[in-house]
Amino acid sequence: MAIAAAVLAILWFEMLTVGTGSLDDGLLHFLYAGGHPLELALARAFTFLGEAPVLVVIGFVAAGLLWATGRARVGIAVILVTLVGRGLVEVQKYSIMRFRPDDEAHLVMVSTPSFPSGHASNSMIVYLTLALVFASRRWKWPSVAAALLLSLCIGMSRVMLGVHWPTDVIGGWTFGLLWVLLALPAAERLAHAGKIR
Repeated sequence: MAIAAAVLAILWFEMLTVGTGSLDDGLLHFLYAGGHPLELALARAFTFLGEAPVLVVIGFVAAGLLWATGRARVGIAVILVTLVGRGLVEVQKYSIMRFRPDDEAHLVMVSTPSFPSGHASNSMIVYLTLALVFASRRWKWPSVAAALLLSLCIGMSRVMLGVHWPTDVIGGWTFGLLWVLLALPAAERLAHAGKIR
């Protein structure tokens, strides 16, 4: 786990330091969905699944389900992991203050700084946390794969819509993975110790 965390932290830092260059710009132009109605519709659909209100509602519904099945404190842990993670993303955004790409028209409204992508990081945190908490042992890896794929599509949609550099999205994914890797096991250890039911 320590090696994986170190690799993710290094990758996050690399995305921070190499971003907004010619490679970022080239990938953005290649993936941009402007003028492609089907790609634009898909990008907007996936980006909706990473919107803050959607993720917050999903998190609280999941916590409610856990509460209803006698796992109330696990539900609280899920809320804490997802909300604290979201707060840390905002801290990064306003500490780093990376500018958004502006070579292409933004195809959705945006108002915050660019790095890391909130849609990429928060979708990774929420969907991966829920996959790990809800899936039975038999379905754990398919659920994790589905959560990762969904977050990858959500993050990619932000580049397609012209509102994020590719490195913003990769930085978001890596932070989301790192946060779940560090925060969720701590919550699970508390649960197994009998402090969270």
